[in-house]
Amino acid sequence: MKFIDLAFRLGVVFAIFGFLWGILNLALALIRGGRPKSVVEEYTLKMVQYFFLVDVTFLFCVQKEDATMLLPNELILAGLILLLYFTGKLQNRQTRSDFFQMSGNTLPQMKSLFNLRAEIIVITISLLVFTGFVFYPVYAQNPVSNWFYESILNIEDTPVFGFIFRVIGFFVLMSIVLKLVNGFSYLFSGAPLVSVNKQFQQGGGKDNKKDDEFDDFEELK
Repeated sequence: MKFIDLAFRLGVVFAIFGFLWGILNLALALIRGGRPKSVVEEYTLKMVQYFFLVDVTFLFCVQKEDATMLLPNELILAGLILLLYFTGKLQNRQTRSDFFQMSGNTLPQMKSLFNLRAEIIVITISLLVFTGFVFYPVYAQNPVSNWFYESILNIEDTPVFGFIFRVIGFFVLMSIVLKLVNGFSYLFSGAPLVSVNKQFQQGGGKDNKKDDEFDDFEELK
């Protein structure tokens, strides 16, 4: 049950952090004047975003009175939750990228900047940073991360917004648990419990599907 409790807690943290980062990202877009981002700019910002996300996650897994007092069980579970969360984000971005490629010139304004190698590199570095904080917790303390931490606590304590983000956190929890169950199912049976089959065929439609095929659904974030 500790995993479920922590996953829900971090689901709320992830949701509020995403809201705050979205505001900062919107402000940056206004400063840029609507100029489209390059792949390098996209993943530089993502690296910064994930750095502060793992930093804030770490701060929520240590003693509030003394950030150097680590909680080993919480940190191990938090590392697993971060891995599942980042994997889910990667899968969702890959799905959107496949959709945009399928649409061709139909949605030129929605061009995807997805790069699988860059995604994996950013996720790997982020998890290494989280591991580094375990050995050097003093580096997790910085003005920006502390601001995120305090802002998340303040929003969480707000009656209306706190409830909304708890609902969002619940769905994040369900997504994390589903991926964990699928992982164990794949290990023991060789197939995930819930299969997501991404088949994008040009000119494809119902006429191209066999009678015994079913449509698969995946959450897009």
